[in-house]
Amino acid sequence: MAATETAADAQAPRDVAMGTGSWARAKAILGGSAGNLVEWYDWFAYSSFALYFAPHFFPKGDQTAQLLQAAAVFAVGFLARPVGAWAMGLYADRAGRRTALMVAVLMMCVGSLVIALMPTYAQIGAFAPAGLLLARVLQGLSVGGEYGASATYMSEVAGKTRRGFWSSFQFVTMIMGQLVAIAILLLLQATLSPEDLDTWGWRIPFLIGGVMAVVVFWIRRGLKETASYTASKEAGHERAHTMMLFRDHPRETAITFGLTAGGSLAFYAYTTYMQKFLVNTTGFAKTTATAIIAAGLVTFMLALPLIGWLSDKFSRKATLIFCFGCGAAFTYPLMSAISRVDNAFSAYLMVTALMIIISGYSAVSAAVKSELFPANVRALGVALPYATANAVFGGTAEYAALWFKQQNHESYFYIYVSVMMAVSLAIGLRLRNTNRTSLILED
Repeated sequence: MAATETAADAQAPRDVAMGTGSWARAKAILGGSAGNLVEWYDWFAYSSFALYFAPHFFPKGDQTAQLLQAAAVFAVGFLARPVGAWAMGLYADRAGRRTALMVAVLMMCVGSLVIALMPTYAQIGAFAPAGLLLARVLQGLSVGGEYGASATYMSEVAGKTRRGFWSSFQFVTMIMGQLVAIAILLLLQATLSPEDLDTWGWRIPFLIGGVMAVVVFWIRRGLKETASYTASKEAGHERAHTMMLFRDHPRETAITFGLTAGGSLAFYAYTTYMQKFLVNTTGFAKTTATAIIAAGLVTFMLALPLIGWLSDKFSRKATLIFCFGCGAAFTYPLMSAISRVDNAFSAYLMVTALMIIISGYSAVSAAVKSELFPANVRALGVALPYATANAVFGGTAEYAALWFKQQNHESYFYIYVSVMMAVSLAIGLRLRNTNRTSLILED
């Protein structure tokens, strides 16, 4: 009898963490997503407001040169992400997904507040760009750690029959974070004069992000640990360490890196960089470009759960092949057309077409990568190769695009994105259908 009670007691927390009811699952997903939204709001606020704050930290040169320097700092933040992914991935596999999520959002809070309060170059000279760089490194560590813990947590609580649908909310909340950043930009553009926005208004979104992160920290304190982590810990599986990825899971690590390379490059080209592309190349006003991107992102966000649902009905491999195949074929003609368009609605349609293409990767990214690894090394396995590829390809997307433009070969960037999508397509074609081969054993 005692043994039976002990077993039941041990199983009870797993059932709660797994969320056997639909509402329990939704509550766990939404709880994890809230922090993801704030993480990515803070991350994208930098890019969304770079047009305004770049001259304060990098006063020399024309607009393209200033944006190039701001993009370089953006890229350095990406370079910190593999370190954050490595450290937080190990931490999430050893101490739990919930604890890692709490630490990640606190780091983002500090980074945002530093940017909000940082004096300008005119006030403290070279210490201003140095401080901006340090803040971005801290945010890079945070986002690098957030992705693996968040993807793992959401995939583990989702349940096998709806894992694509529920885990798609990781990118839904990423887009929501970007939309909130853009909404605040539009609000400030409407309520502040251009002089006030250029002088001090750009600080407001970073202050808001810091406050939001504090709120989410308390929300995450109420999350329950996942059944997969609990079961792995109770079974006494080997503690995660870095060499396990290359010793025991080299193929899965390489797949995660390869899918991320094309997916991240295209994601940042189609979304984050596109705002600057519309202003700096196509010639739209800042407010018009912001509105086009916001409208496209809303459509993109609504498409993600549908793509996730389709991946549950058919296969995640199919959505990946759709994404990378269409990306390889249509990036060059669509971006070439966008560069010449003079109608805002036509620009919206073409930008949205690119975003729908990348949704085939974004919607299933968390699920596919989580399903490749066992529980004891899952967070690290998802985070480290993802963050490394993201740093090399996603983090440098804006810099590469602006550099090609500065060299008067802007179309080379379209070719670069197309080639990387083709590489990821080759990997996707050889991928097993993780709907059937998933290593997430708990439902």
